[in-house]
Amino acid sequence: MSEPRWLSGEQLAAWRGFMKLLHTLPAALESQLQQDAKLSFIEYYVLAHLSDQPEYRMRMSELAVLANTELSRLSHMIGRLEKRAFVRREPDPRNGRYTQAILTETGFAYLAKAAPGHVGRVLDLFVDALTPEELRTLNQITGKVLARIERPPSGTADNENSRAQRK
Repeated sequence: MSEPRWLSGEQLAAWRGFMKLLHTLPAALESQLQQDAKLSFIEYYVLAHLSDQPEYRMRMSELAVLANTELSRLSHMIGRLEKRAFVRREPDPRNGRYTQAILTETGFAYLAKAAPGHVGRVLDLFVDALTPEELRTLNQITGKVLARIERPPSGTADNENSRAQRK
């Protein structure tokens, strides 16, 4: 039986700092959004994703993945946004078994009004604290960690195929 791996002091400090950032940055951004736009961080995020899509529409199931939330939670949130006339739902014209969330003109206008304050806060708290080189490095680090998280678990067919291709 092998000894477990432990974090060094430097690794532990980096990990704890990163975890604190993961918890405090979204809360700080949400505070600004709630105060200035009466939107939660996730509501803003969903509206922003819809604004980036062709025809401002996206399948609810795909939007739930992007928002890192369960479809049922997203559905409740979309319901609240519908009450504010920011989004509407329609069956997917390509496959009626799916539902699309669609950003309305009212929602787009509201998002456009909220965006400068939010982006200003992102710049102030995050971007302006880093040099361009640090931002590039952070982007590379994020890519590496996400690739590990998103890779198939060992022993799956995808992983077995990629191992076979390397031989």
